[in-house]
Amino acid sequence: MFVKNLSLQHFRNYNELTLDSFGSVNLMIGRNAQGKTNLLEAIFVLALTKSHRTSKDKELIGFQQNAALLGAEVDKKYGIVNLELRLSAQGKKAKINGLEQRKLSDFIGALNVVMFAPEDLEIVKGTPGIRRRFLDMEIGQVTPSYLYHLQQYQKVLIQRNNMLKQSWSGGGDMSTMLEIWNEQLAEHGVKIIKKRKQFIRKLQKWASDIHQGITNGAERLELIYLPSFGEAEEEDEAVLLQQFMIKLSQMKDQEIRRGMTLAGPHRDDLAFYINGKEAQVYGSQGQQRTTALSLKLAEIELIHEEIGEYPVLLLDDVLSELDPYRQTQLIETFQSKVQTFITATGIETINAGKLKDASIYHVQEGQVNS
Repeated sequence: MFVKNLSLQHFRNYNELTLDSFGSVNLMIGRNAQGKTNLLEAIFVLALTKSHRTSKDKELIGFQQNAALLGAEVDKKYGIVNLELRLSAQGKKAKINGLEQRKLSDFIGALNVVMFAPEDLEIVKGTPGIRRRFLDMEIGQVTPSYLYHLQQYQKVLIQRNNMLKQSWSGGGDMSTMLEIWNEQLAEHGVKIIKKRKQFIRKLQKWASDIHQGITNGAERLELIYLPSFGEAEEEDEAVLLQQFMIKLSQMKDQEIRRGMTLAGPHRDDLAFYINGKEAQVYGSQGQQRTTALSLKLAEIELIHEEIGEYPVLLLDDVLSELDPYRQTQLIETFQSKVQTFITATGIETINAGKLKDASIYHVQEGQVNS
């Protein structure tokens, strides 16, 4: 998978920008707050229709502008694909080869990316919500149906929580309606849980080997899914559905008292263990950073395994955060295999000697020069 060009209109601090003829490795060099990250963010948004930095689309649209337009030509194994995404207060409109997509989930997956940024350390040491978001975004790239069930689940969850709050405030007996919401919640919830378990199992296979390589065999990394009910290994949908319904029944009184749904994939978590100890609690900064790096490198291989081609790798100011050994490990992973976009404040902050034939772009105040 290869991004051939990128065009932006009223996106962040870029009023009009067209970049052609990207190389295999592309270095975006410039001081902070000049727009380097915005370029990587634009590619990310074209892949997932949302930003890795903000949940508010209006922040992506240029100052005093009504809409932003992003476009790219992507060379895939079966041919060239033209992508276009329009962001406005009215919503998002996505086109593939000029044809508007009825659902955003039909657009997601046309371009696959793996983003690695300093804040990705939070996947290891941050809150469960960050880890759930990581799972949702990565699974959604390779399994569009996952996004459908996730959206439906979230809709039902909001409605169910509203009903629980009404019941808590004296809204009367809602047992019949609660049963209906339970069935719908469980129907979509088990699809999410099953796909997460499958994804984590595959990610574990790649991440474990990569982590051992980075640590010269000194550390063994293990990923463990922590569901809010049932066993982490269970993947049979009928069994999961039964377990979910039983758990909701058991939690009914407590949920009514608290006015919220207390079981389901929105309460699940993912744990990382290094040599049997939880990395979030006992891991050093270096171990947590290596775990995050292993996850990102594993994502690259997992996506290749799932779709038959490598994703585009986006490294946002991350090489300077790694010691020379980890830099080398990362560079050797993507060199000559994965198209990569790298941001840095200066060429001296990265091990440029390891990069072959990199295209260099200088970014200053929303202007890009090669």
